Amino acid sequence: MIYNGEEVLDNITIDCTIFGFERNRLKILLVKRDIEPQKGLWALPGGWIGVNEDLDSAARRLLEEATGVRDIFMKQVACFGNVSRFPEKRIITISYSALVQPKGFALRPGPDTSEVSWLALEEVPQLTFDHNEILEASLKTLRNHVRHYPIGLELLPEKFTLSQLQALHEAIIGKPLNKRNFRTKIFKLKVIRALNEWQKEVSHRPAQLYSFDKDVYYKVVADEYEYELVI
Repeated sequence: MIYNGEEVLDNITIDCTIFGFERNRLKILLVKRDIEPQKGLWALPGGWIGVNEDLDSAARRLLEEATGVRDIFMKQVACFGNVSRFPEKRIITISYSALVQPKGFALRPGPDTSEVSWLALEEVPQLTFDHNEILEASLKTLRNHVRHYPIGLELLPEKFTLSQLQALHEAIIGKPLNKRNFRTKIFKLKVIRALNEWQKEVSHRPAQLYSFDKDVYYKVVADEYEYELVI
């Protein structure tokens, strides 16, 4: 099949679930379709795979074309192949997911999209096709990951407070965590280090700032060191 001048596979697509964290809210990167079917509905960014393109390269290309977001690391999450997931014919899609800081990217709609925006998780409407199901699967995977492995390097500023770190975990998990137990387990991992710096220009007592020890962080992730975060 020829699509936008390129030869693509006509029954396999890629859809990307990109999570961001901003103002203590978990957000999702969505695009509004400017083509039929289901023109005008919000969707996960994605599209058709080139016949000579590997999956990872296709995911990166499609995300950039649809949203302007580029140079991020994405992982495969799942494959969706319900017979009726697409109205015109049988199409299988492979989902990818990533964690990023929204403010680090200049968004722009692609050739098949009229808008691109970060929407808070609780504000996500009914999406096109089975994209709500894909989003839920990606969120479930993320929540399972955050319960057992360190997270935050991709979503927090270089310097952050413990409250910001906890707020991130709570936004992902969807429920409050015990402050004392959370901090005990985070300190036990040794993935963060205290800085001799405190918040500035705040109306409350300034909190101490921390940063990730990237060497330890990546080693913990690589070694698949598990811990139980949820209390």
